[in-house]
Amino acid sequence: MKRNRTWGQIYLVIVFVILYMPIFYLMYYSFNSGGTMHHFQQFTFEWYKEVFHDPRLLIIVINTLVVALLSATISTILGVAGALSIYYVKRRRAKNLLLTFNNVLIVSPDVIIGASFLILFTIAGIKLGFISVLLSHIAFSVPIVVLMVLPKLQEMSPTLMDAAHDLGANQWQVLTRVILPFITPGIFAGFFMALTYSLDDFAVTFFVTGNGFSTLSVEIYSRARQGISLSINALSTLLFLFTILLIVGYYVISQKGGRLYGEGGRR
Repeated sequence: MKRNRTWGQIYLVIVFVILYMPIFYLMYYSFNSGGTMHHFQQFTFEWYKEVFHDPRLLIIVINTLVVALLSATISTILGVAGALSIYYVKRRRAKNLLLTFNNVLIVSPDVIIGASFLILFTIAGIKLGFISVLLSHIAFSVPIVVLMVLPKLQEMSPTLMDAAHDLGANQWQVLTRVILPFITPGIFAGFFMALTYSLDDFAVTFFVTGNGFSTLSVEIYSRARQGISLSINALSTLLFLFTILLIVGYYVISQKGGRLYGEGGRR
């Protein structure tokens, strides 16, 4: 048993090394004064200064953050509503059908999703740019929020709602004072995951972005095609670190929420 566990841990370490080694290689050379990714000469912040002194890049950063925050907020609202709707469906077959439709955008390849949105926006006459990127990000973020919120709803005891009704609470009061406070960790988790997906997405955004509007992922790809520049490494490093901060924040909030509800249950 111990031997199997040891081999499992070794395998896990190897997988993480393979996954993260290219990222750390990229981050390492973002501090290279030599300007190449072959020979490290001296430690420098030159490439980070170049990133922060690029007006066009700063506008793209703002575009990316605005799209991510708006799409995460709107998709969280829609995702919570969708999770509540699925939760209240009584028929098992209908509930499974709704969950299947919800999971389609998660399991479908990004290329197909991006191409589908491109065709849809072209037929609908929607100009490619901020609106098209925002709508597509909302669309693929809503199913993620639903999957984050639904388990918290399923953990909630129906007796909580019954007790609230017995005490004279109407449906709105039950929703705002019982259900939403209980599923708050799931809501925050869905918001942070939607924010992370929006910040990191490239494939879908590449299809639906237009002239004059870009996001960081698309900009990094465009600059990489022009040739090796360590400003790309610096920009990618900043984006990676920001994503890590979001994920850490999500786990901290989830653990605090779980602890609070655990203490409340013991009381």
